[in-house]
Amino acid sequence: MDMTSSLALVAPEILLGLSGLALLLIAAWSRNAGRLVSILAAVALGGASFLVAPALCGGAMGPDTLAFGGQFAADAFASFAKILIFVSAIGCLMVAPRFFERDGGIRPEYPVLMLFAALGMAIMVSATDFMTLYLGLELNSLSAYVLASFMRSDDRSAEAGLKYFVLGALASGILLYGTSLVYGFTGTTSFEGVRAAMSGELSMGLLFGLIFVLAGLAFKIAAVPFHMWTPDVYEGAPTPVTTFFATAPKVAAVALTARVALDAFGMQMDAWRQIVIFAALASIVVGALGAIGQSNLKRLLAYSSINNVGFILIGLAAGTAAGVSAMFVYLAIYVAMSLGSFVAVLMLRNAQGDQVESLGDIAGLSSTRPLLALCLAMMMFSLAGIPPLFGFWGKFVVFWAAVEADLLVLAAIGIAASVIGAFYYIKVVKVMYFDEPVGVATARSDWAHWLILGVTTVIVSPLGYLLTRVLGDLADRAAEALLFVA
Repeated sequence: MDMTSSLALVAPEILLGLSGLALLLIAAWSRNAGRLVSILAAVALGGASFLVAPALCGGAMGPDTLAFGGQFAADAFASFAKILIFVSAIGCLMVAPRFFERDGGIRPEYPVLMLFAALGMAIMVSATDFMTLYLGLELNSLSAYVLASFMRSDDRSAEAGLKYFVLGALASGILLYGTSLVYGFTGTTSFEGVRAAMSGELSMGLLFGLIFVLAGLAFKIAAVPFHMWTPDVYEGAPTPVTTFFATAPKVAAVALTARVALDAFGMQMDAWRQIVIFAALASIVVGALGAIGQSNLKRLLAYSSINNVGFILIGLAAGTAAGVSAMFVYLAIYVAMSLGSFVAVLMLRNAQGDQVESLGDIAGLSSTRPLLALCLAMMMFSLAGIPPLFGFWGKFVVFWAAVEADLLVLAAIGIAASVIGAFYYIKVVKVMYFDEPVGVATARSDWAHWLILGVTTVIVSPLGYLLTRVLGDLADRAAEALLFVA
């Protein structure tokens, strides 16, 4: 494939890169252009979404989607993940200005960092070579470290950024070491070449390389036992940044893990399936048990994200087209639920306009702000997987994929463990509806918060089932593109 064709395939990434550079110049020239830069960044992300949509709708796959000598794949699988990433980033940009008002307004560096993080994630999900994978991963990570510590006047934000940086560097080292082992025993960094080299007997060195690569990726998706950074970073980072961490990077990391496992390591499924099954069950149990004793809503949602990663990994453990499709369906629903939940937390402000995050601060919220309490309750019930809310469908499809793949024990344990998670979700609803009102979260919210919360609430409501056919078809196309072997 010539250079012109390759550049056409990476047009969305080129758009984001050039937009980021242009907005960086605007940020340097005008320190008060935060809102303008945010709007332009959202427009750039919307344009990138428009550019990747045809590949998803058309089910693009095969050699025609490969760019730069097979190092980048602009297929339907990557396009599905990119749309979720870009839409999540737009939502996080919309809710940020109100949060930063008390800190002198949103600084223009914030949307620029979000744009470069989205660019890194777009490269991650399209990577078909370990070199491309690492470039995208580090571009995203470097932006994320700064975003976590963006509130320079807040000690918690600085601590979150430092913890994320140190542990992220450790995870990157583990991933690099695993990649070097894979390269040493296969002689290539290409996913296709690694897949071909692993078609025979798996050597001990290559097995260690596989384990180290998956361990490095497990940190990025916050799967147990590499989840330790998540509660502290989610709590300390500015809430719009936490919203971003819980949605877009989660999609990118899960999609990347699926591509590495099923593309590069696809010939040795039995070798990595045990690791994925352990991570799935451990994440479900640890996430559920860890959330029970939390009094901070952001920490509670952090453990919730760990819990949900476990359910997503059940789809990956199936290792089938149905499993990948179910994983993507769950991811799409999870993005809506997480975005809505964190936006609802963003809307919790006292009379002075300060953010409140404690579970005790929302006692009796149904009396003071009934509509907000209703939306948050629907998010909690949906995250718990309680029918008829749409979150139930996400759990159903991954469990069904596991059953079809003869992983009956995994599905049974996952279903049983999901009951534990229902406790802390219902606890939030109980505090809002049955405890005495404390009248803390009384400040009104702006239109952007209500717009996003309203849209996500409609999606997780029973009306969301109207999307099942379209969502399922798109997820099937993404799965077929990933599992396509020329």
